Amino acid sequence: MADWLVWLIAAGALAAAEVLTLTLVLGMLAIAAVAAAAVAGLGGPAAVQVIAFVAGALLLLGVVRPVARRHRHTPVELRTGAAALVGRRAIALTVVDAHSGQVRIGGEVWSARTYDEHAVIPAGTAVDVAQIDGATAVVLPLEIT
Repeated sequence: MADWLVWLIAAGALAAAEVLTLTLVLGMLAIAAVAAAAVAGLGGPAAVQVIAFVAGALLLLGVVRPVARRHRHTPVELRTGAAALVGRRAIALTVVDAHSGQVRIGGEVWSARTYDEHAVIPAGTAVDVAQIDGATAVVLPLEIT
């Protein structure tokens, strides 16, 4: 079997594994394997192919991956929909416990429950939105120090 084909099969396997894991590491290794396949396709010896793979992997993992990781999470300013409500302040309109309650987030009234199932938040208390679970805001009492 041709060397370039072995490298392409390895690149495909690494790319498939990346799709399943989403770690960014295996995808970078797949790209490095494509570089090694290109060297093999040009007739480079096995040692040069391995050097191309290692150099490509080190370059991608050392330079590209940190940049990609910084850009992976959407900044709060760019979130939309329910995701934009996480981290915002709200006011409890009714008593909020682990099963029911209502809060006002901005100008909207949301059904709510507490993050801590043993907590009870009285009406009028400021809360932080910890997450949105369907159409229910999961809240924590605002801690003022």
